[in-house]
Amino acid sequence: MKLLEGKMPGMPSPTSVSTKLQKIAKLARDAPDMVLTSLAHHIDVALLHEAYRRTRKDGAVGVDGRTAEQYAANLEDNLHQLLNRFKSGQYRAPAVRRVHIPKGDGRKTRPIGIPTFEDKVLQRAVVMVLTAVYEQDFLDCSYGFRPGRSAHQALEALWQGTTKLGGGWVLKLDIESFFDTVDHAHLRGFLDQRVRDGVIRRTIGKWLKAGVLEEGAISRSEAGTPQGGVVSPLLANIYLHHVLDVWFAETVMPRLSGRAFLVRYADDAALVFESESDAKRVLQVLPQRFGKYGLRLHPDKTRLVEFRRPVGGERPPSGAGGFTMLGFTHYWGKSRKGRPLIKRKTAAKSLSGSLKRIGQWCRVNRHQPVAEQQAALVKKVRGHYAYFGVTGNIRCLRNFVRQVERRWCFWLDRRGGPRAMTWERFSRLLKRFPLPAPRIVHSVYQRAAKS
Repeated sequence: MKLLEGKMPGMPSPTSVSTKLQKIAKLARDAPDMVLTSLAHHIDVALLHEAYRRTRKDGAVGVDGRTAEQYAANLEDNLHQLLNRFKSGQYRAPAVRRVHIPKGDGRKTRPIGIPTFEDKVLQRAVVMVLTAVYEQDFLDCSYGFRPGRSAHQALEALWQGTTKLGGGWVLKLDIESFFDTVDHAHLRGFLDQRVRDGVIRRTIGKWLKAGVLEEGAISRSEAGTPQGGVVSPLLANIYLHHVLDVWFAETVMPRLSGRAFLVRYADDAALVFESESDAKRVLQVLPQRFGKYGLRLHPDKTRLVEFRRPVGGERPPSGAGGFTMLGFTHYWGKSRKGRPLIKRKTAAKSLSGSLKRIGQWCRVNRHQPVAEQQAALVKKVRGHYAYFGVTGNIRCLRNFVRQVERRWCFWLDRRGGPRAMTWERFSRLLKRFPLPAPRIVHSVYQRAAKS
């Protein structure tokens, strides 16, 4: 594993923070079996300043109602007091305010947690220190919520690995309510194997027990990571690192008859096998493995997909319509030279969800000036291209922008007025207020397609 490199700009003492994190990373890398018992002393005012700089300032307020601007009005004193309470054990983790946002098609809602701003700053500082440790331990198969890693890197690794195997059998995992079912006892056991610093572990324990405030009542649970917390993705990665990644690398792979690999992004994972028998054996033991640690695989969404490379001009096997991961459907297609090639397109669920949100936005903002609507829609469309703009997906991008234009036209026609917004009139409006043309942003397999 590579060490953390470089200095962090914008700090009162950039060398101080960079050096601290480098020392922690080097110690963890040089002694992979060492249990670290003294880490909290690395968290000082300079590191809290950097944590403050990295924390979003425009987020919703927590249970204390304190905004980032109010916290920054007396920043130095606030950070010094926060550090003293953290080191002395007097810091009290506030409850997380829970709100519900629309999910999918808007019929259901998803609960999200909103910590206080000060809690976010402290969580960020602790995460910076723990990340320096665990980045030396995490395996290459893990991509979610890690510095220098992204969903597109996970997708490229999945494409490259599956191509080298010539397809195979894909075991797509779906963990039911993972972030809500992480067992605290097992999590503490995993942390004990690497970090036993009393100050940091005591604070993490407070975050796990802080509870959720909803409709004036606080509820607490013996499972789950802190909702909306900065520390939550790191704790989740530590949990699955032990439950899945290390187990697959050290216990499963040596017992397989063929090649296999794992790609995981947070709780979204795919296991690809060269041999059908290997895939079925692992599928048989996975529920027991996850159940041992209080997790449950979704019985309908966890499935084994036959994804072998088509031979000659044959079609893919019956039922092998591909699999979905990280918003993309992976399927077998052909290159320009007619050779079998794994392609990707926007998953139907992701496309419909994006269009649903844009349609709702157009409905709410239909009375705003057209120029303002266009400026906002341009950002939304470019954001869609930035993620889904991969080689081979241009057809879905064109369909997406056409559907956005249709929804925009529909809700402009509902503004009222003497003249209807016909498609001819809207076409003239698009010449003055155009939306961005589809473009490919990520060309991850162009070299392979040419070979």
